Amino acid sequence: MDSSSLLRHRSARLEFVKPYLKSRKNDANDAEAIREAVGRPNMRFVTAKAVARQGLLAVHRIRSELVRQRTAKANQIRGLLAEYGVIVPVGINALRRALPEIQEDAENGLSGLFRRLLEGLRADLVELDRRVDQLDGEIQAAAKEDETARRLQTVPGIGPITATALAASVGDGRQFRHGRDRAAWLGLTPRQHSSGGKDRLLGMSKRGDGYLRTLLIHGARGRPGRGQQDRPAQPLDYRGGGATAQKRGLALAGVRFVRITGTTGQPRR
Repeated sequence: MDSSSLLRHRSARLEFVKPYLKSRKNDANDAEAIREAVGRPNMRFVTAKAVARQGLLAVHRIRSELVRQRTAKANQIRGLLAEYGVIVPVGINALRRALPEIQEDAENGLSGLFRRLLEGLRADLVELDRRVDQLDGEIQAAAKEDETARRLQTVPGIGPITATALAASVGDGRQFRHGRDRAAWLGLTPRQHSSGGKDRLLGMSKRGDGYLRTLLIHGARGRPGRGQQDRPAQPLDYRGGGATAQKRGLALAGVRFVRITGTTGQPRR
C-alpha cells in the first residue's frame, strides 16, 4: 500500500504525529509529519467506527451532557433555596420530592417572584429528566439488539449503559492484539516512569476514555464483595462499597470484559 492509500484509509492520533514535526508548524510541515508518521510500521492507528456504533456513542455523549446539566440545575435550585433558609436534603430524588412541598408552603418566606422563578427551574429539571429517560430508552433497546452488549451484561455490575458504551467504543476488537492492549486502552494499567533497567510503576495511567472508566467504576461499586456473593448486584448509580471493593470489582469487570469480547469479536470461554 502506497503512502497516498495510507493517508486515505488510516488516521493516527495527533500525539503520535507530533514527534515527526521537524520544524515550525505550517501546512507543509504538518503534511510531511503526517506522511512520515503513517508510514511507520509500528504506528498505532485510530480504528474507524461503523455508522450505527457512532450513532450509539452520540446517544451516550448527549446523555452524559444532559446528566451534567441536570446536576448543575439541581445544584442551582438547592443554592437559591438555601439563600432563603430552605435546606433540601442531599440527593436529586430528595430535591424532586421536596420541590412541590416547598412551593405549596406559604409560610417559608419565599416571595411571589421567586416562586415563579422556582417553577421555571422545576420545569427545566422535569424536561431534563424527560430527555434523559428518552435516551435511556434508546440505550435499553440497543442493549437488547447488540450481541456483544448482551454478553457484557452477564458481568456483575455492568448494565445496559456500560455494555452499550463498551460495545460501541471497541467494535469488533480487532485493533487489539491481546487483552493487555485493551486494558491499556481503557487506562486501567499502571503509568510507567522507568529508566536504566529499573521499572517504576505509578498509579493508573487514565489515558483512555474517562467516560468508560467512570461507568466501570460505578459498576464495580455495585458488585458484591467477599462474603456478599448472594447479594444481587446494585444498579449502575449505586454509591455504596469501600474503595478496596470498588478496585476489586473494577479489575474483575475489566478481566471479564476482555474475555467476553475477544480480538475477533467472538466470546472467549
